[in-house]
Amino acid sequence: LTVAQRRRLGRFTTIAGLLGLIWPTLVLTVLWGLGVLFFASLILWRLILALTGALVRLAPTVKPLKTGPLPIYTLLIPLYDEAAAIPSLARALHALDYPVDRLDIKLLAEAGDDTTLEALAREQWGTHIDILALPPGTPMTKPRALNYGLQCAHGTYVAIYDAEDRPHPAQLRTALAAFARGSPNLACVQAPLKAHNKHETWLASQWSLEYAVHFNLIMPALTFLRLPVALGGTSNHFRREILEEIGGWDAWNVTEDADLGLRLARYGWRVGSIRPPTLEEAPETLSVWTAQRSRWLKGYMQTWLVLMRTPGKTIKGMGVAGFIVTQLALAGSIMSAFVNGPLFVWVIICLFLPAAQLGAINLTLLGSGFLVNALAALIAPGRFRLTRLTSILTLPLYWPLQSIAAMRALYGLVLNPHFWAKTPHGLTSRRMDPSLAAFAE
Repeated sequence: LTVAQRRRLGRFTTIAGLLGLIWPTLVLTVLWGLGVLFFASLILWRLILALTGALVRLAPTVKPLKTGPLPIYTLLIPLYDEAAAIPSLARALHALDYPVDRLDIKLLAEAGDDTTLEALAREQWGTHIDILALPPGTPMTKPRALNYGLQCAHGTYVAIYDAEDRPHPAQLRTALAAFARGSPNLACVQAPLKAHNKHETWLASQWSLEYAVHFNLIMPALTFLRLPVALGGTSNHFRREILEEIGGWDAWNVTEDADLGLRLARYGWRVGSIRPPTLEEAPETLSVWTAQRSRWLKGYMQTWLVLMRTPGKTIKGMGVAGFIVTQLALAGSIMSAFVNGPLFVWVIICLFLPAAQLGAINLTLLGSGFLVNALAALIAPGRFRLTRLTSILTLPLYWPLQSIAAMRALYGLVLNPHFWAKTPHGLTSRRMDPSLAAFAE
């Protein structure tokens, strides 16, 4: 927060506190009314996006580019404490359907991460793959590593992958086809992320369902409507010159992906989406899930605060519609995370204490929110199994966990805003299917 923002916030809380003392019922009623309006808008917008995304999927898919000269493609892969993932990463990179003489792959390891560097040294890498040890520095974050790699990139296009990723072999060629047929202001295309271990635990299945809805319905709808998109952390494909023009990644933001996607929108650039997915590992335990989710929420708070530092400039860059959509995406995610836990507790109290009442409007909002999310989960692509039905029916048990992550995120934002809570990989007992069948929907 700037000094001016701190002062304004102080004045606002002082005035709100005084009004709460003088007219408590009026203040609470106004706050409740604003909350109802905001969450009703959020539910309606999610319904529109889910239905739009389902219709977008009926359109013909972008086919991989098969003929013609291929440009040099740079892959940036940040690595930290990823020794266990190196063998599978090597197999995934060798499986890519792209000429090795047109690939420029940068494996970005921290200088002091000896175990990862030793694991890299044990593999047989081609001349198109460089192992770069980052010089010591702060912050020790993924976006800092990406910025370092970007300075060494030779490709016309740049893609980002994580150590545990297994991208579809045709993903690079499909991204090129999307750029070729897209508008001149198409700066980035996002490939969907898919969990390969979604059947291992209940948490993994919920995480996988979230991703299925977000990357296959919500994001394609946003790109189709040419609205701002908060990118995913991997499988983004960029035009390198545009990426450099807008300054690369914010090394201090712990969701550099969301920040970059919205910055593209502020500068008038578009994001598109493609279908060939990247396989990832879903968190299977509450501790891993909470650490990852709290980092995401802390990054959303950071990104929202950056955008709202100069809201006039943000509106001018994104447009009014883009600004409103961004508020629903960022502020909606943050507020929902804080509200879900207390709301769940209040529902339990109302079930057991007749004197406590949820209220008709609140009950309508709660029911509508569940129905819209259940509908989105039902129409998201993928095989429909009993595990998906179980995940849908137990969504109300999953949402309150967001409040735990939200409180941890707020605590971290105040005391350690730039700390990167890294998600450990290789914890699942399920081996990744090496065949193309694993990518099928």
